[in-house]
Amino acid sequence: QAFAKRFSVRPYVNGDANVFVVALASIVARVTHNAKMKEFHESHPDYNFDENNGYGSKSHIDVLHRLGSLEGIHRMSFKQVAGR
Repeated sequence: QAFAKRFSVRPYVNGDANVFVVALASIVARVTHNAKMKEFHESHPDYNFDENNGYGSKSHIDVLHRLGSLEGIHRMSFKQVAGR
């Protein structure tokens, strides 16, 4: 809330389709995310980050159940990871 008090903040429905800087941020986030997944795959190939990009696909969930989560990579609050 401190941020909202200091700056004008308003929501934009479909902001990435209608606001240039939001679209740009979305692209930067995707490229950065995919680069990190490529790095993670190189250091942890059994997790198939190159195929699932870290998203909760069935194959990724299966690997998490089989191998467990990786601290610093997986969100421990994700219900498929919690307690593993």
